[in-house]
Amino acid sequence: MSELTVVPVRPPVRGAVIVLDVAAKTMLLLLLMTALRYPELGHLQGKGATARAVGYPLAAFIIPAAWFLLWRRRVTFPWIVDLLVTLTCFTDTLGNRMDLYDTIRRFDDLMHFVNTGALTAAFILLTMSPQASRGQVFERSLAFGVTAALGWEIAEYYAFLSTSGVIDRYADTLGDMALGSLGSVAAGQLVYWAWQHHHLLTAGPQPLNRAPSRSTEF
Repeated sequence: MSELTVVPVRPPVRGAVIVLDVAAKTMLLLLLMTALRYPELGHLQGKGATARAVGYPLAAFIIPAAWFLLWRRRVTFPWIVDLLVTLTCFTDTLGNRMDLYDTIRRFDDLMHFVNTGALTAAFILLTMSPQASRGQVFERSLAFGVTAALGWEIAEYYAFLSTSGVIDRYADTLGDMALGSLGSVAAGQLVYWAWQHHHLLTAGPQPLNRAPSRSTEF
């Protein structure tokens, strides 16, 4: 992980991020419990409802677990990063619940682009400094994004595509990987732009500083 920097962040922004993060986690768990018990309501029949019910909570709580076990004595909790990771699980589950994947032709493409981008932004914020160059951000975005897109396609295949014959799996996989990679590069450049314009200064969890004159939370 890159060297962490201490920066002030507006309390109202941090408060809004916390509220959104907690709300997204709560709604995610409720949606998953409903989908697991009533797959027809969650529109997850034949779409790996059990795999999502196990994998999504693990993903949504991996940052809190890592912070508690590894970082809590050294850094503040990375709320923005945690929100980005949680939103990827929540939006996919909500999209299925509202049947958007089956009723909107390009919704699946949008989710691959946006959610892989969100995960990439979270990874960059955790592992890079705001002083990183555009080229460095691009390199890490592409490396993480392609890996994440490939990992998702492998998980998706074994969760439900391997037993489904209703779509062209080869074309779907290639398209999803391409969109995920593009979303990652776009997210990385967005983070870089925000750093350059001082809209998003934090590089992830910040070193704890108990001096009352400086705020390190976000």
